[in-house]
Amino acid sequence: MKVLITICARGGSKGIPGKNIRLMNNRPLILYTIEIANAFARKYRGDISLSTDDEEIKLIAQSYGLITKYQRPNHLATDDTGKLLVIEDLLIFEESRKKIKYDYILDLDVSSPLRNLSDLTESFELISNDLRALNLFSVNPSNRNPYFNMVEQQQNGYYGLVKKGRFLTRQSSPKVYDLNASFYIFKREFFEEGCSIINDRSMIYIMPHICFDLDELIDFDFMEYLLINNKLGFDL
Repeated sequence: MKVLITICARGGSKGIPGKNIRLMNNRPLILYTIEIANAFARKYRGDISLSTDDEEIKLIAQSYGLITKYQRPNHLATDDTGKLLVIEDLLIFEESRKKIKYDYILDLDVSSPLRNLSDLTESFELISNDLRALNLFSVNPSNRNPYFNMVEQQQNGYYGLVKKGRFLTRQSSPKVYDLNASFYIFKREFFEEGCSIINDRSMIYIMPHICFDLDELIDFDFMEYLLINNKLGFDL
């Protein structure tokens, strides 16, 4: 079984300038992802590869032992580039370079680092034991429910529930989850079949702890506060 661990870290970030290498508790943010990638790679004998268009990110990753021969092309380094295209390009590059074919691809998002090895190993066992599943992504229970307290504009201009159902309480409505963007696991067939991330053969891993991604500076400050003050409630 061959596993490729991908880390995608574009240079540009409008919400948080320099996000991927910005110091989080006196450490570059990307280091949290490099460390968990190394731990998973040791357990499953996986390979790690970095996709970046930014020389500074590449040099910092290299200083922590992550060396890559891949250079993300400009057409995959724009604000509107889908991440699947980025992962697939890196996958094809590594398979061509090493003359092998990977069975699984684990993508670790730099901007959502609140995960540990237990999360990854449990997720990997889940998808490995399901012969039909194509991919898996990490989630948290949602604080909002489209059946009960989320609304959208209707054709008449007024607002109604996103999903219809006869539920008297949020607790009685179907369970829904937030994608926290922390990690994704793909079987190689996923890319061969040209699937979307959410498809009819997707699995989820429900995080048993807090996990969120960094979109704005306040998110960064909040996560740093949790780390500095040991408020996470679990070990990274």
